[in-house]
Amino acid sequence: MSAGTGRPLGAEVAGVAEAVAAVAAPVATDAYDRSGWAARWRAHDWRLIPGEPTAPLLNMALDEVLTLRVGRGERPPTLRVWGWDRRSVVLGRFQSVRNEVDMAAAAREGVQVVRRISGGGAMFIEPEGAITWSIFAPEAIVEGMSFPESYAFFDSWVVDALRELGVDAWYAPLNDITSAGGKVGGAAQARRGGAVLHHTTMAYQMNVPLMLSVLRIGQEKLSDKGVTSAEKRVGPLRQQTELPRDTIIGHLTDHFRASYGLTDDAVTPDEVAEAERLVRDRFGTDEWLYFLP
Repeated sequence: MSAGTGRPLGAEVAGVAEAVAAVAAPVATDAYDRSGWAARWRAHDWRLIPGEPTAPLLNMALDEVLTLRVGRGERPPTLRVWGWDRRSVVLGRFQSVRNEVDMAAAAREGVQVVRRISGGGAMFIEPEGAITWSIFAPEAIVEGMSFPESYAFFDSWVVDALRELGVDAWYAPLNDITSAGGKVGGAAQARRGGAVLHHTTMAYQMNVPLMLSVLRIGQEKLSDKGVTSAEKRVGPLRQQTELPRDTIIGHLTDHFRASYGLTDDAVTPDEVAEAERLVRDRFGTDEWLYFLP
């Protein structure tokens, strides 16, 4: 998910938005000077919030709540793994609903459409088809970095963990994790209140027909050949590793823990209550969803 105009996952990773575009030139994460990166990570006491089935709207609100709490020093820097309790389309902050989604098809297929606080493109999510997490950190952790470098920094541990699983992965600017087997996922950022939110979604498995029925972008462009091309461009992790989704998530968090330290944690009742209020007052309203009709 990007902080600007780039697409995170969904449309491109699921094979719609950029299925007919050229693949961005790969830039290995190691192309950046990583000499001080480990020290930046290890300077913080990281907490882990494991994933459990969560409503899409609550996922959106929790991102804001936890970002601001980390910025205010009320919560330590945190890695939160997302769980999903239903299918959804997650729109970027500045996307038009009617340009991106066939709302009638979404309703028919039981796909909830929500809008997040970061920029970037649409994500098509099925609960067992995606691996999503957020990192909440003080903004000082990326002080002096360019935007591309900050994306590479926040996803560097993921690239390393995927390589341990045998996936030939690398970072491709601005917001992609890709591999020799195809694009794996993408990221987005939002910065506010002295903190940076960096969230990433990776494709575990794909349901291209359902995605194409819900997302408008690319529907008129993709022929049957285009759909085949899209599937080849994306490299879902189930296809690349043959590992269960939970095993991959466990390896990612274990790698983070071994590299930088990670204490098990949970969302507090107060944080949940605040997020639920935000769902009622903002994220669950038509004014927010149709910010750009």
